[in-house]
Amino acid sequence: MPIPTGPLIPQYQPAPVTKEALDYADLAIIDLRNFATTAEERGKLALQVREAMSSQGFFYVIGHGYSSEQMKRMFDIADVPFSRVSHDEKEKYLASTKQAGSFQGYKLRQYWHIDNGVLDQVETYNIHRDVSSRAHPEALRPLLPEIDQFARHSHINVLGPILRLMALGLELPEETLLDMHSRKTSLFVPRLRFLVVRYMKYFPRSAEDEQKTKNVWLKGHNDIGTITLLYSQPVSALQILARDGTWKWVKHIDNAIVVNSGDAMDFLSGGLYRATIHRVVQPPPDQRQYTRLGLFYFCMADDDVKLVPLAASPVLQRLGIKRRFEKDEDAPVMAEWRKARTAAYGQSTLSKSTEETDIEQEVIQGVVVKHYS
Repeated sequence: MPIPTGPLIPQYQPAPVTKEALDYADLAIIDLRNFATTAEERGKLALQVREAMSSQGFFYVIGHGYSSEQMKRMFDIADVPFSRVSHDEKEKYLASTKQAGSFQGYKLRQYWHIDNGVLDQVETYNIHRDVSSRAHPEALRPLLPEIDQFARHSHINVLGPILRLMALGLELPEETLLDMHSRKTSLFVPRLRFLVVRYMKYFPRSAEDEQKTKNVWLKGHNDIGTITLLYSQPVSALQILARDGTWKWVKHIDNAIVVNSGDAMDFLSGGLYRATIHRVVQPPPDQRQYTRLGLFYFCMADDDVKLVPLAASPVLQRLGIKRRFEKDEDAPVMAEWRKARTAAYGQSTLSKSTEETDIEQEVIQGVVVKHYS
């Protein structure tokens, strides 16, 4: 794939990789270059993905089709909404998060409540899969063709194979999950799907805020949608909650993608592809002076997909189905779940769990949603 060429923009300088000895999660590495080789290799990959998603809910992808040079350009672009747009202009493009349950546009710092009165130090800018669906800050407009190319690549060349492998892991036809993600309709039909490129920048916090929050920058949570693609970057801060109850760091692998499943995939897979709790914490000492720039592709099923288990799966029939809703008719469609969780995140009043320590919770669409310190 050719290296994207576009307007000259400042180069983002990433932090050096930490030298601290951290307790890293042992995550599987899936090489997508093997996806298109033989049916036998694809079957092996499907089993690896099933094992990774059922045991950890996270894995790495390599061989995804973008070179290191291309990804460096994507991170240069990712910094533009934060470093090249004034605060006044950012306020013109705020997301209607609480009112409409939409992340499209900016979320500025000090919007989410973290703990003990401390608000976040995170800015995000979210771009709909159809980059022309709304207006953007002036500095981003010349870059929209490259952003569109990146979104298409993420959807077709990364998400597509992953969804096919996950369907094979359920012993269902390859297209089963893909058909729920706009395969049969135009990728540019806003009413049917919600797929988002997210740029996210974390800024260092005061010592007082770190103490009040026990160094937690984003509480432990599940993602809302089906699949999250996080393009790996060097600042260590992401942790996942292991089955033994300990927090494990996610290690940076150059030009890899960190993949995890969200609530919607957990619902659809009857609990097999589990949505794993993860959080963001203060980086190790040798990285604390740096900002942390994130580049994501958040994937949701089409808005009209009902989030009920794929009961036709022979695997689920053998292993059993974990239902989050007592009756299928009680389950929400993707749009209902997305809007409710988006509007509530960081804004709702949480109650302390009476059964588990360091956990707060809320009820959304009849489901107990937990937040971990």
